[in-house]
Amino acid sequence: MNIIISNGTDTPIFKQIKNSIKQSICNNNLKEGEALPSVRSLATDLKISFLTVKRAYDELEEEGFIKTVPGKGSFIAPKNLELIKEEKLKEIEELTSKIYNIAKISNISNDDIKEIFKIIFEEEK
Repeated sequence: MNIIISNGTDTPIFKQIKNSIKQSICNNNLKEGEALPSVRSLATDLKISFLTVKRAYDELEEEGFIKTVPGKGSFIAPKNLELIKEEKLKEIEELTSKIYNIAKISNISNDDIKEIFKIIFEEEK
């Protein structure tokens, strides 16, 4: 598993780990039932505290992305397609909000933004 930690961001390390694993699950790079590295192993590889990795794993489990079996480790949970769809919708909402803010600051009209989306969608056909 390839997780890259960036110190040049405001995003906490545990969230970077969590987001990286979620992204890998959503992109099918990590498959249902696949074992994740142990908390200590991943912490050693990333040269960070095991508590940071544990927090990421705990949140992933709370959100239904992984399942931890005591004494055996953590595994990718069966995909909940509705959960993945919600994650993607949340991501789209955040990006759309950024687009809106950029347009507002730059005095770009709603019609101009709609035209951009119209062109993008027409290219998909």
